[in-house]
Amino acid sequence: MSQNDQKKIAAEAALKFIKGGIVGVGTGSTVNHFIDLLEQVKHKIDGAVSSSEASTERLKSRGIQVLDLNATGELDIYIDGADESNRHLHLIKGGGGALTREKIIAGASRKFVCIADGSKLVDVLGEFPLPVEVIPMARSHVARQLVKMGGTPVWRDNFITDNGNLILDVHNLRILEPAKMEQEINNIAGVVTNGLFALRPADILLLGTENGVETIGTGY
Repeated sequence: MSQNDQKKIAAEAALKFIKGGIVGVGTGSTVNHFIDLLEQVKHKIDGAVSSSEASTERLKSRGIQVLDLNATGELDIYIDGADESNRHLHLIKGGGGALTREKIIAGASRKFVCIADGSKLVDVLGEFPLPVEVIPMARSHVARQLVKMGGTPVWRDNFITDNGNLILDVHNLRILEPAKMEQEINNIAGVVTNGLFALRPADILLLGTENGVETIGTGY
């Protein structure tokens, strides 16, 4: 089974968690499959809250109303992918640059279902470079602090987030205490947020594998 097929079956497995109401929707290739499938059950839901301009356009093209989080209040469920996950459901996200909005929607949702292909499951986070969204004037300052933490930050050139900020991708980290590192990086002046989702991890991970969908976590 190809990696793309694994993404599809993980996305399809997430549909059974859609019971109605307003659905939080993330960003990325696996989520794109989910959006396409969500069109089949759009009559069941009242709309979606989107984490990126790209997902907003895809949702609208499928006839799904996109709502403002400020108007919806707390969401029942958020569906999103990950660049890495461990078995504690701590994630690295932000490869697509939407980490800040993703983290906001995850924080505003009662349940967070992560969908991914089997390659995303790791024992220790950090092989995938950790994205850090920074205010433009703070880029060099933040980079120096990240070096002190043992990372190698690389400016994601020619990329601006939907919020008008920059991304530093931090290489060479071996993240043994994800929640602690998430807090430490967020405390650097000029950081908007970073791509560690450990303080608010996923509740359940639907992992597409060669043998079907593996469910990790007891979030339900």
